[in-house]
Amino acid sequence: MRNETSGSPLYTVPSGIQTRWASPENPQAAKGAGGHANAGRKGAPCFPLAPGECKVLAEQASGSGTIRRIWSTLNDRSPEMLRGLRLDFYWDGCGSPAVSVPFGDFFGVGRGHTAAFECEFFSSPEGRSFNCYIPMPYRSGMKVTVTNTGEKQLNMFFYDIDYTVGDAHGEDVLYFHAHYAHLPATLLRQDYEILPKVSGIGRFLGTNVGVKADQERYFNVWWGEGEFKLFVDGDSDYPTLCGTGTEDYIGTGWELGTYSHRYQGCTVADHERMEFCFYRYHVPDPVYFHQDIRVTAQQIGTTSPEQRAQFRQAGTVLRCTGAEERYFDYVDEAKQQLWENFERSDDWSSCAYFYLNRPERG
Repeated sequence: MRNETSGSPLYTVPSGIQTRWASPENPQAAKGAGGHANAGRKGAPCFPLAPGECKVLAEQASGSGTIRRIWSTLNDRSPEMLRGLRLDFYWDGCGSPAVSVPFGDFFGVGRGHTAAFECEFFSSPEGRSFNCYIPMPYRSGMKVTVTNTGEKQLNMFFYDIDYTVGDAHGEDVLYFHAHYAHLPATLLRQDYEILPKVSGIGRFLGTNVGVKADQERYFNVWWGEGEFKLFVDGDSDYPTLCGTGTEDYIGTGWELGTYSHRYQGCTVADHERMEFCFYRYHVPDPVYFHQDIRVTAQQIGTTSPEQRAQFRQAGTVLRCTGAEERYFDYVDEAKQQLWENFERSDDWSSCAYFYLNRPERG
């Protein structure tokens, strides 16, 4: 049996590699410096974080290593706090972060929600904690920080960052990156950009997405007919990799309910509030790029005949999908029996994860 993250069997000890745990009282994970507060009787398990304050969670000034696990919990897990805290990851002494993402979105659930779930990269056993298992290698140092960008004080921030030092990383080892995006109202016929164009060599790991559908304009009509598109290695107008719909991209069908599987799932499916959070991670189906990558999702809805009548009664103008500028026909009786797709605007947010052959995105 082999451990994929370390490349060595579970029953061997790799030469020259040591284990370190960064914690609130020992962010540098210094040898023999853990658990010393209050005479060793649990004196510093957490810290407060005031508005505007930044804390170093883990730091290695030089040398190679690999972050292997991150765990955290907060006494305030409100949407305001989960979106107000920001995590930043720096590799090899770089001045700009490879990761700069709201706390909650980084840990796999969007829109400031919590949920009990488990998948390949993230978990929250009872919906009260945050775990990440993505291996994050570096060659000459790392730093992880948390910043309170909100207006509310957090009283208790608990965490552990578990890593190894001394790892020998070959030339083919890539750096971990994450990209956060949010559009409160997407633009009609302009696909939402999960990952703007990134140049280099790497691997797209996947994304978690949060959607708040516009009920005021579209009622409770299904919003997820749009295709997920991955433009790789010179693709321009049309992608090489293209899915068939939102729920299809995450491995299910016919709209969304809650489930958490190893590589895909939907942690939030609130049909009353029309709020959804879901994920897809490309582990058994790797997405490699050798030149560049860009990832988008369309905002397309569909209507049943009954829903079409609801739009007609409300006087809503809906633009049909397709190259031609065409709108729903509420006069032709035959067309009233059609299911038809339409362009729409909703609130979308996402966190995309990928490896890249350099420590800064550039």
